Amino acid sequence: MSVFRRGKRGGDQASVAEAANEAGREEPGAAETSQATPRERGPWDSTEVTARGRRIDLGPLWLPGREGMELRMEVEKSSKLVTAAAVQLNGSALQVQVFAAPRREGIWDEIRAEIGESVTKQGGSVDDLPGPFGRELLARLPVRTAEGRTGHRPARFIGHDGPRWFLRGVLTGKAAVDPEAARELEDVFADVVVVRGTEPRVPRELLALTVPGQRRPVAPPEAATDPLARGPEITEIH
Repeated sequence: MSVFRRGKRGGDQASVAEAANEAGREEPGAAETSQATPRERGPWDSTEVTARGRRIDLGPLWLPGREGMELRMEVEKSSKLVTAAAVQLNGSALQVQVFAAPRREGIWDEIRAEIGESVTKQGGSVDDLPGPFGRELLARLPVRTAEGRTGHRPARFIGHDGPRWFLRGVLTGKAAVDPEAARELEDVFADVVVVRGTEPRVPRELLALTVPGQRRPVAPPEAATDPLARGPEITEIH
């Protein structure tokens, strides 16, 4: 279920040029505007924190660690780039991905509508509800049971519009339907730090992650991946 639509190559090049122009027009100190209005809860931009602390360095993301947490880095097969980080903790899972976004406006409202349309076309259902991070989606995704019947798997889509980036999370397992079970993973999402960088990027471009201890990739993947598909994985236990 792809929820990020990309245009033709020519359109992408034009978008990159526009992004470069916009970056050049930023007023001095624009990167520090988030510090002028402190928030009580994240996700955070790198300008809002003073140190990485005990967070795991995944390149564009600093991911909070938790005791007993299992971290899986999801790799896109053709490009070999890391497209997502998936955290498993106490019977639930949280997948996180980060994307470039326009400087002057968020994209979460638009993305929620696209996710809802995609789920509905696949025979599922979706509700747009208020949540701890603002509006979110509770989706019921169609799946085939062992008996050959059609069932539904719940998933919560959460998101946060940051300064020139967008962070998306997908909660599955007990956390998708049980608020108490979701609390730990919601806290993980809320403590993520995004290191966007200053380079111009096409809006909605997926920011490739890095495996802890490896260098950051220089080329982005060609397209965003299915947020629930499981590709090759590298697993770490914390």
